[in-house]
Amino acid sequence: MKKTFKKIALFTSGGDAPGMNAHIRAIVRTCIARGIEPIGIFNGYQGMIEGRFVSLNRKATVNLIDEGGTYLKTSRSEEFKTPEGREKAYQNLVKFEIDGVIACGGDGTLRGANLLYKEYGVNIVGTPGTIDNDLYGTYYTIGFDTASNTAAEAIDRIRDTADSHGRIFIIEVMGRHAGHIAMDVGISCGAELILVPEKASDIADLYATINRMGEHTRTIIIVGEGGQYEGAVDLATRLKINFNVDAKTTVLGHIQRGGSPTVRDRVLASHLGMAAVDSLLAGHSNVMVGRVYHNITHTPLPETWEKKKKIQNYLYQLAELL
Repeated sequence: MKKTFKKIALFTSGGDAPGMNAHIRAIVRTCIARGIEPIGIFNGYQGMIEGRFVSLNRKATVNLIDEGGTYLKTSRSEEFKTPEGREKAYQNLVKFEIDGVIACGGDGTLRGANLLYKEYGVNIVGTPGTIDNDLYGTYYTIGFDTASNTAAEAIDRIRDTADSHGRIFIIEVMGRHAGHIAMDVGISCGAELILVPEKASDIADLYATINRMGEHTRTIIIVGEGGQYEGAVDLATRLKINFNVDAKTTVLGHIQRGGSPTVRDRVLASHLGMAAVDSLLAGHSNVMVGRVYHNITHTPLPETWEKKKKIQNYLYQLAELL
């Protein structure tokens, strides 16, 4: 059932992701085109608690589309995890006469959106803003493509040094408990081994693969964070202790979250921004607006974290073959 909205609030929460600014821009401009006043909430749920609400216009979004980070800033709010904090947040939504809310972020953000809906009946939709690509209900999340390309560029540079010196390099990429970045960059950068949290690996088998490569041969090992090994340094230490293997380590870290978003992320973020506004107007609530094969999808918020987004089997096969 279609609804009438005068004000729609939007915010970003949790970790920043390249493309969030393109997303904000699209939401603001879609609201204006639909005759709705867009309201930005600065600093995520904490800003909602503190009443950091600002009316936005087209001028506020000029030159945002190619910028990394988030214009609305972001934070992780411990206060919002309490019933008292959520009560303050809701009262501010009432005070500023907000009819609907768009929450952009990862699973923590969507869990918070689900609570606002369950406890106060807030008209709210979530959008997938996280480099980890770990939310069920969308083929890609905003920021994943950029983070993967940033990691790939860094790994290509490391591979040059590994080739020159015939060294083993263990490179740790982000992804929290999901191996989507690790798998994609490992395949695209010609890694000999790709370790993802979704699949356990025996260290003796890893050594056997390294040993087959031969001494003084370049070997690239990609490790996704959040797996059985506590990152690149832990794996290198175990290989040294157990097999006297020397390996160089690199932790790419937060460089993967910054920088100008790729074309794919800009288009995805813009599409989901427009769709989020139109989804609220169409009567959707407590869902994540995603995209699967270019079609907009609406997934109940709890399903986005309760259902596991798997790495496709063909990627495991491809990684092993290549």
